[in-house]
Amino acid sequence: MEIWINPACSKCRSATGLLDAEGAEYTVRRYLEDVPSADEIRGVLARLGLEPWDITRTQEAAAEELGLKDWPRDEASRDRWVTALAEHPRLIQRPVITADDGTAVLGRTDEAVRDALARE
Repeated sequence: MEIWINPACSKCRSATGLLDAEGAEYTVRRYLEDVPSADEIRGVLARLGLEPWDITRTQEAAAEELGLKDWPRDEASRDRWVTALAEHPRLIQRPVITADDGTAVLGRTDEAVRDALARE
């Protein structure tokens, strides 16, 4: 199991705290320092079963600068969104937990983190 975190994020700290409390084995990826590639983002999206706009933090300054709210949310625009996430990792919703069964969850709630644990 791997978890993509921003240590300054309370949701990330909560998720890792729950993983620790449950004795889970996991790897931490500080995705703002170890930025995922566009292909890695595509892989995580497939595991999540989501589109890039579903995991984009549209309230971030970079989102406003890019005008993301006005971007089309369709298959033709998918690569543009993925590229934006790769170039501006702060836009990625967090924490992302990839489970060993090939799935992933956005671990924003205790329930979602427990769901990831159940997939191990």
